[in-house]
Amino acid sequence: MAILEIKHVSKFFGGLAANSDVSFQLEQGMIMGLIGPNGAGKTTLFNCITGYYPPSRGEIVFDGRRMNGLQPNKVCKLGMVRTWQKVRPLAKMSVVDNVMVGALCHTNSLKKAREMAMEQIRVVRLEHRTDFNAGGLPIGERKKLEVARVLATQPKLLLLDEVMGGLNPAESEEVIQLILDIRRLGITQMVIEHDMKAIMRISDRIVVLNSGEKLAEGAPGEIVKNPEVVAAYLGSE
Repeated sequence: MAILEIKHVSKFFGGLAANSDVSFQLEQGMIMGLIGPNGAGKTTLFNCITGYYPPSRGEIVFDGRRMNGLQPNKVCKLGMVRTWQKVRPLAKMSVVDNVMVGALCHTNSLKKAREMAMEQIRVVRLEHRTDFNAGGLPIGERKKLEVARVLATQPKLLLLDEVMGGLNPAESEEVIQLILDIRRLGITQMVIEHDMKAIMRISDRIVVLNSGEKLAEGAPGEIVKNPEVVAAYLGSE
């Protein structure tokens, strides 16, 4: 069953098409990779899906409901939430307080929000940092904190935007395992990532964007053998 349907979505900024006639479906429980060269329109599409930009054309359907025109806070309450390429924790607040911000999406009780936050802090393995100021965390733990905060909103669909960006191989491996752990929790995920080895390991299916258009879609093994995808990344004579 499709939890997300992208139907002929285009996004224009003036005369520039950042996305053009993009269509695909994301099945419940799946991890979908969204890849493409820099400037391909990946983050713009995330912004359209989660309500930060209204699509210029097309339709976004999440869990059977048309999402066009809904503000990000409404989208979040319905169960779809995203992370950002550049993590921005509430630097002067503790790790647990940062995650409680996400939990307060669904409760007004600080006690309940803290319980929900602690549950997600355990998921991302930051228990040793619970009362640590978020601004003092190294980049790898900031990335985990961001994931914990969005998990505290109780999402059905999680969109991760370059969550491995800037990490060393050991930190990236921890995030890969975290993404796989999240799937075992029953949460569907869409992941933008430039680390091709990582995206091939975690993805059930991959969509490739190039110059705002969908270039290819398929299983990881199909994508790596697609000559158009290879040309988009490496160039062609």
